[in-house]
Amino acid sequence: MEAVSETYDMTRQFPREELFGLVSQMRRAAVSIPSNIAEGSKKGTAKDFRNFLRHAKGSAAELETQLEIAKRLRFGKERELANLSVKLDRIMAMLHSLIASLPENKSDYGAD
Repeated sequence: MEAVSETYDMTRQFPREELFGLVSQMRRAAVSIPSNIAEGSKKGTAKDFRNFLRHAKGSAAELETQLEIAKRLRFGKERELANLSVKLDRIMAMLHSLIASLPENKSDYGAD
């Protein structure tokens, strides 16, 4: 959720003409991370949860790429871009660990 807030705050500084381009893509990718985690956690099976976690990890990778694009185009503050990039690295590591911790069978893993 922090990555979403930081993405929104940072992209407010981007050029106005990017509102429907890079800004929109970055915001959608950022929102997709916790949204996929939440949706997957309510599916009820480890297999489904794992799949949604992979989607969340993919969205984090998209945002990571978009941050690099923003950096190369000199959009945003370099420090904010770097801080969010570090946060995304941690998010992807946590997602990787969570995916690896889920049971391999298709049984219920205890989600409500």
